[in-house]
Amino acid sequence: MTGVKPNYLANLKKDIPSGLVVFFVALPLCLGISLASGAPLLSGLVTGIVAGVLVSWLSGSELAVSGPAAGLTVIVLNGIETLGTFEAFLLAVVIAGFIQLVLGFLKAGVIGLYFPSSVIKGMLAAIGLILILKQIPHFLGADEDFFGEMEFFQANGRNTFSEIGHAFSSIEVGALLIGIISLAILLLWDNPKIKNNKILSLVPGALVAVVLSIAINAFFASFMPELAVASSHLVSIPIINGFSDLSTELQFLDLEAITNPSVYIVAFTIAIVASLETLLSIEAIDKLDPHKRRSNTNRELKAQGVGNMVAGLVGGLPMTAVIVRGSTNVAAGAQTRVSSFVHGSFLALSVFLLASLMNQIPLSALAAVLLVVGFKLTKPSLYRSQLKLGSEQFIPFIVTVVAIMFTDLLIGICVGLAVGVFYILKANYKSPYFFHKEEHREREIIRIRLSEHVSFLNKASIVLTLDHMPENSHVIIDGENSAFIDYDVLEAIQEFKKTAHERNIQVELVNIKDVEVMDLH
Repeated sequence: MTGVKPNYLANLKKDIPSGLVVFFVALPLCLGISLASGAPLLSGLVTGIVAGVLVSWLSGSELAVSGPAAGLTVIVLNGIETLGTFEAFLLAVVIAGFIQLVLGFLKAGVIGLYFPSSVIKGMLAAIGLILILKQIPHFLGADEDFFGEMEFFQANGRNTFSEIGHAFSSIEVGALLIGIISLAILLLWDNPKIKNNKILSLVPGALVAVVLSIAINAFFASFMPELAVASSHLVSIPIINGFSDLSTELQFLDLEAITNPSVYIVAFTIAIVASLETLLSIEAIDKLDPHKRRSNTNRELKAQGVGNMVAGLVGGLPMTAVIVRGSTNVAAGAQTRVSSFVHGSFLALSVFLLASLMNQIPLSALAAVLLVVGFKLTKPSLYRSQLKLGSEQFIPFIVTVVAIMFTDLLIGICVGLAVGVFYILKANYKSPYFFHKEEHREREIIRIRLSEHVSFLNKASIVLTLDHMPENSHVIIDGENSAFIDYDVLEAIQEFKKTAHERNIQVELVNIKDVEVMDLH
C-alpha cells in the first residue's frame, strides 16, 4: 500500500467506534450467509473472526473488511452438495486459500487495475441500491429470509421487488417503529452539530441506535406486548457456554477427501471467484477512501489465501473482502485496519460472552444502519456526475448498476466490463496516429505519424486506415515519436507494405522495425 504508514494509536478514537458499527452489521450477515449456504450456523462467525483478527493485519488495505460473502453462497451450497459433507468442503476451502496465496506471489493482483472506473462506481451504486431494497422488508419487520441476502431471485420464490410488495402487506408495527427511531438517530448523528461535539462524536450513531432498539423492544415486551418484535426478526446467535459447547458446534476438515477430484474443482472455483470479488472490493474501497490510499492487491491476495486456509482448518466458510462491510467501515469514519480488527474481536466476544445480549437486537435497527450506508453509496449526485462525464462513462456505469441488480455481483461486473471495453476500444480507435495529407503534381503524399504508445488495441484503426489509402499515393509511416509499437501493429504495417504495389502505392517506413510476415507461397 502506498502512502505514509498510519499511526494506529492516534486513530483509535475513530477506529474503535467504526469497528463497533461494522460489527453490528457483520454479525447478522455472518449468520445469514451461513444459513443461506447450508452450512453450520457458527461457520460464518468463525470466518468473520478469522478475517477480523488475523486478515486485517495481513491485508494490503487499511480500510477493507473481510468475511463470508453473499456472492459465494451458491458456490458454497453447491460445493457442500457435490462433496457430500461439510468436512470435505472445508478441505476445498484450505486448498482454495493455498491457490490464492500462490496467485499473490505470482502478482495476479494487478488484474484489479484493469477494471474501468465507471464499472467500479457502477458496482458501488448497485450495492447501495440492493442494500436499500433488501433492507426495506427487514425495516418493516416483514421478512424472515436471511439478513444480508443479495440475490434478485430469492429462495422463497419471490424477487427483490415482490418481496417489498409482500412486506407492505404484513408490516410488524413494533419493528417498524424501532426501525424509524433507529433511522432518525443515524440521520441526527450525521448532523454537523453532533459531529463537532467532542463527546458525542466519540459514540457511533449505530451503537446508540442498536442499544436504544434493545431498550425499546424490552419496553414493548413489558408494557405493550402486541408491539414486541417477534423472535424471527431478532438477531440469532448460538449460545456457547464453554469450550465443550464450542467443540460440539465446530466441524473440522476431512483429509480423506483429498483423493476426490471434485474437491480440487470446488477449490479452484472458490479461489477464482473469491479473488475476483476481493480485487473488485479493494478497488472500490480505494475509491471511497478519503485519503485515496492505493492498496497492495498482491499482498491482499496473500492475506485472503492465509485467511481461507486458517478458516478452513477451524471450520469456517470461505472469505473475501466484502464491499458492504468495507463501505460501512468507511462511512463510519474508519482510518486504519484497527477498525477491522476491532470488528473481529467483538465477533469473538459475541460468541463467548455477548450471545444472549446480541440475540435481543431487532433486525429493523440493523436494517436502518444499512439503509444509510446504501444511500451513501448510491447518492443521486453520483448519477449526475457520471452523466456529466458523457456517454463513454455513463453507459458502462448504468449498465453495471442494472446488470448487478438483476443478476449478481460477478455477472453484473462482467457485463459492465464488456460495455466498458467497447468504449475503450472505440477511444483507442481514434487516437493511435496523426494523419497529414499533401497534394503534389506527381502523386499524393500521405504522412502517418504514430503516437508514443501504439498497442494491439490500435491495430483495427490502423489497418482500416491503410486499407483506405488512395491508389497512386506515396504513404510515409513515421514511428520516430513512438516509444513502443505492438508486434501486431508492426506486422499489419509490413503486410500493407508488401501488397501496396498492387494499388501502385509507394510505401516509406521511418523508424519502423521489420518483422516477418507469414507467406504460404
